[in-house]
Amino acid sequence: MTPPRVLTIAGSDSGGGAGIQADLKTMLALGVHGMSVIAAVTAQNSLGVQGYWELPPEAVRAQLSSVLGDIGVQAVKTGMLASPALVEVIAEVLSGVEAPVVVDPVGVSKHGDSLLAPEAVDVVKGRLLPVATVVTPNLWEVEQLTSVKVEDEDGLRPAAEAVLALGPAWALIKGGHLPGPPVDLLTDGVREYRFRAERHDNRHTHGTGCTLASAIASHLALGEDVPEAVRKAKEYVTGAIAHGFPLGAGIGPVDHAWRWR
Repeated sequence: MTPPRVLTIAGSDSGGGAGIQADLKTMLALGVHGMSVIAAVTAQNSLGVQGYWELPPEAVRAQLSSVLGDIGVQAVKTGMLASPALVEVIAEVLSGVEAPVVVDPVGVSKHGDSLLAPEAVDVVKGRLLPVATVVTPNLWEVEQLTSVKVEDEDGLRPAAEAVLALGPAWALIKGGHLPGPPVDLLTDGVREYRFRAERHDNRHTHGTGCTLASAIASHLALGEDVPEAVRKAKEYVTGAIAHGFPLGAGIGPVDHAWRWR
């Protein structure tokens, strides 16, 4: 039988820890067929991003047309989209897709390198978020999108409301950078869920955001509703963080194959 199909639209990470590479590893680990539209190529390793080059909009549109026109999808995940022109193309195409869309509004890498042109932020807010089923910003991305600064767990709800005002059906505010045990808040404006996890003493966390968003998309494709898809994705990424391993001289990746080892 053909497994559920999930499409990632993101940047390529030459170091293999995040981006397209992390997305496809996550999808394989969770039992779905992963497909990719590459929006940008990065020169990247454990120390940081040394450069990135976005693809022409017509190349991204052609990849989307090729996959959607023949194979189809049961969920879509977006990551690094780089420029206003690429965000416009992707939002336009996804507005006609019935499958759930998980948007990871990637703005900066784990090492602090910018991955989204400043002028693209307004296009993400105005064009992409309104087509999202779930948007998964970290606290820095919340501030970039809404100017809301979260300093403690009480700030997660106002942040979620500010993100929901931009149009997605659900907002998952990732609170892992707050002090204390990690907590994420998921809400559609009415229902609210808080996901807590153990904080692992492991610096090798490269690819965490990509992995979580891809895991949510995978579980949506497998038929789960949004809260259950997020719960299962959190369980998977928590294990991947616990088993993150050193690679190179800097920050290593989470272990996408931790359940197999």
